[in-house]
Amino acid sequence: MSATSASDPSDDRDSDLRSPLLEPGKKPEPESSEPEKLCIDEMLRKYCGEFGRWQLRHFVLTSLAWALEAFHTMVMIFADKEPGWSCVSGSGCDSTAASVCGLKPGSWEWAGNPSSSTVSEWGLICGYKYRVGLVQALFFGGCMIGAGIFGHLSDSFLGRKGSLTVVCILNAIFGCLTAFSPGYWTYVLLRLLTGFSTGGVGLCAFVLATEPVGPSKRGAAGMSTFYFFSTGIALLSGIAYTFRSWRVLYIASSIPSLLFLVLVLPFISESPRWYLVRGRVKDAMKLMQKIAKSNGKHLPDGVMLALDEETNKDSNFEQSCKEQLETKEAISGSLIDVIKSPITRVRLILAVAINFMCSVVYYGLSLNVVNLETNLYLNVLLNAVAEMPAFTITAVLLDKFGRKPLSIGTLWFSGIFCFLGSIVRNDGIWKVVRMVCGVLGIFGMAGTYNLLFIYTTELFPTVVRNAALGCATQAAQMGAILAPFVVVLGGGLPFFVFAVCGTVGGILAFYLPETLNRPLYDTMAGMEGGESDCRVV
Repeated sequence: MSATSASDPSDDRDSDLRSPLLEPGKKPEPESSEPEKLCIDEMLRKYCGEFGRWQLRHFVLTSLAWALEAFHTMVMIFADKEPGWSCVSGSGCDSTAASVCGLKPGSWEWAGNPSSSTVSEWGLICGYKYRVGLVQALFFGGCMIGAGIFGHLSDSFLGRKGSLTVVCILNAIFGCLTAFSPGYWTYVLLRLLTGFSTGGVGLCAFVLATEPVGPSKRGAAGMSTFYFFSTGIALLSGIAYTFRSWRVLYIASSIPSLLFLVLVLPFISESPRWYLVRGRVKDAMKLMQKIAKSNGKHLPDGVMLALDEETNKDSNFEQSCKEQLETKEAISGSLIDVIKSPITRVRLILAVAINFMCSVVYYGLSLNVVNLETNLYLNVLLNAVAEMPAFTITAVLLDKFGRKPLSIGTLWFSGIFCFLGSIVRNDGIWKVVRMVCGVLGIFGMAGTYNLLFIYTTELFPTVVRNAALGCATQAAQMGAILAPFVVVLGGGLPFFVFAVCGTVGGILAFYLPETLNRPLYDTMAGMEGGESDCRVV
């Protein structure tokens, strides 16, 4: 082979060294043009802040709705109370009688203004006393229906804020109309309608307040919502002490709902999670940018929100998710979807059972406190204040021990003291022991009642979260309806029933999964994927 026909390797190397690294007019291409896709939890954690200035303001404003629920729920304690009575001078009435049922008509009279209570105005005593319990039962029945309906509407087209707006409007209207009830049955109907709207207040406010909070702060934030409910009860006792007429009291307790609509709701934002699952990605991104800016952080331009189900590595599934995002279709869900899925079906059954038993104990023990022969207004105030330490302790321990162990512990704590209350005698010093057992039972169950809201919220994805929470709330309302019937059993039997409910509820909680530090899933498919990392890789 000749020298002229062969290629010299050294010449090739010299040529490569002399050539430019880039052709003229060309720029280096980026390694990837794909945006960084994050789910809401990851975006809050990485860029926006989990609980900054924006979340604090939004949380406080939204949670004020819990005080409204307390007003409309507990107002019956004062409006339907049985006033004192006294004998008419010279009528031969026995002033030592336990009740007026055995006295001659006209021989006694109500103490104070007869219009101070529905009982004295409509004669709901003796053979008609059951009507007081009927009003209470139908109110909670309305709550049960409303919780289910508004739970579904807040997951679908109305949204969290839209549903909260509707229930507050209805509460204000029905509450004020109740004050003008011409008779008992009109009063019953309006209380049923008030219960229907009240049933959606707490669950809509809870979800709306906690969904924009990051995963590490969501537990403590969720546990803090009940401070507003207890504060509402305490404020109501002061309002009732000021306005002694039941008609004026209903107006006074309904006006705050109007104030909330005008002064608070305009400053509350819709949930970014609801925007995302409804296909309104731009609205969700605008809100996330607003959160980041208010918290003093920066959300880069190359970051976008994505549904958690995109983390599934199956190619066909991932392609369908991409097509869904491109078309911006809204993703919806219902209780039917919850029941179809083996994961969420078991969770729903357990959540319903535990919420029902917890409510029987909580409302049952609360009614026993009302029966104490002391000042009614002071009793209600102390009962509300006594619950607050339970909220504090459970909030502190929530992220340390987890949802599941704390649920079991508080249920069994209440069950133990209720059992002790059932075996002690109701005479002498043992009355005090039974009262203490009841207070400690309320203490434990108040912590459970609070905890179950955040726990139930984390057990279900965004598309069905309020529907599932509404179903659990309905079960709690059924427990509230049953509680008065347990109380009338008398003696130690009610405490025994409460002890059984607390113990069985703790056993059922063993079968729930732990949700501490787990993602707040957006879709059913995302939850079934079961991946803890929300980032698309």
